[in-house]
Amino acid sequence: MEKHDAMPQAADPLAGSRWLDVCRYRDGHYGREQDQVAEECPVALVFNGISHAVMMATPMELEYLAIGFALSEGIVARREEIYAVEVLPACEGFSVQLEIAQSAFMALKSRRRALAGRTGCGICGIESLEMLDLKPERLPAHLPPLALGAQAIARASAGLRQAQQLMEHTGGVHAAAWCDLAGNILRVHEDVGRHNALDKLIGYLADRREDVHAGFVFMSSRASYELVRKAARLQLPVLATISAPTTLAVQMAERSGISLLSFCRGNGFVRYGN
Repeated sequence: MEKHDAMPQAADPLAGSRWLDVCRYRDGHYGREQDQVAEECPVALVFNGISHAVMMATPMELEYLAIGFALSEGIVARREEIYAVEVLPACEGFSVQLEIAQSAFMALKSRRRALAGRTGCGICGIESLEMLDLKPERLPAHLPPLALGAQAIARASAGLRQAQQLMEHTGGVHAAAWCDLAGNILRVHEDVGRHNALDKLIGYLADRREDVHAGFVFMSSRASYELVRKAARLQLPVLATISAPTTLAVQMAERSGISLLSFCRGNGFVRYGN
């Protein structure tokens, strides 16, 4: 006989998640419960009054998402070119209004592309293959290599899941973490899209004027071309990921001088690129 249990009282909601009524089946019984689910909604990025990109994202830390996107996509070259950021509710989602320098806005208009993004899709909406940017910036030649040892990667790997509060409660988001050279996790940003998580982290680092050569990025996802491209544009020297890279990600790492570390689990990892 089916058993229907009483629905438990939900705890206070965690930012970026929502409690939903569900029917859970376990050990031969059905029960009415509540489940904490990661939020996903449309977010429009509007530059100087003109909508440039619409993506699906977790509606938290959207200011950092917008700043990071503007920098990692080359819309602005420096944080100082972003004068104002305002997040407004709109159409069952959010509109992030950015005021940027006129020179950057004119350059954006000249190469504007209408992005209709989907979660995790980094090149939706480009008009032709010629627009695909496969020539990343090189890391400065004068920078010494990071003194990054295997213990630092192991420490970051062990600490990442514990630092993912939203992932712990929902099981459905990616994370981008900023780690010091010892592998201590200093900051974590989460989102349903791995590209969004990295943009949020980039936006945070830029907004705080952090030294991007004093640490490394650790991500809970695979290493795609888009992630390496974003890291190269911000001159991030090391990108570490839990899962595998793609061949194009490895090529981008080699071209940019980024150290790409993947399969970072426990005490092991694989180094690609430089």
